[in-house]
Amino acid sequence: MTQPIRNLMVLLLCLAPLTFAQREKKATPEVNDPKAPQETLQGAGAPVDPKTYRIGPEDILGVRVWREQDLSGQVMVRPDGMISMPLVGELRAAGQTPDELGKAITEALLKQMNRAEVFVSVLQVNSKKFYMTGQVNRPGQYPLITQTSVLQAISASGGLQEFANGKKIVIVRGDQRLKFNYKEVVAGKNLKQNILLENGDHIIVP
Repeated sequence: MTQPIRNLMVLLLCLAPLTFAQREKKATPEVNDPKAPQETLQGAGAPVDPKTYRIGPEDILGVRVWREQDLSGQVMVRPDGMISMPLVGELRAAGQTPDELGKAITEALLKQMNRAEVFVSVLQVNSKKFYMTGQVNRPGQYPLITQTSVLQAISASGGLQEFANGKKIVIVRGDQRLKFNYKEVVAGKNLKQNILLENGDHIIVP
């Protein structure tokens, strides 16, 4: 083997690990990279079961009609529960699951087209929410996307602050005042108080 060829092979062997490392860096987002996917209750594209979730007013939907780009896009459910689409007109979306609404849009389009395949997803939940107030780390409004217990809601809000009174937490539901003892539930006692939240529930942590 000649000296020039030997030198070339040594150079390639030195560069190989660097190239691989660069690929790995591109493939794996940095922890603090703002473009990296983040899991959050308040993010768009929240995980919604298309067979069970009931659409409500102000939810933002993604409607995709196969091979019909002009008919596809984002649609906001109006306060009256209706949506408007080209070739379809007015349709009631509130109260339906994404799968049911997709079938309704398909049936409406088949009156105008020979073939239609429609997929509906919920891009952002705005119609169902609960509120966290008081001594939690992230008070505010949260979307009620899936079944959520009081303990899960507290966890989603970043947990209790240092001087919070976890024994006297109250869930305000309409004219009801439901008590919740955080310390008991965490200790595995009186678990019946760890109820599932309903739309509009307000958790107050003194």
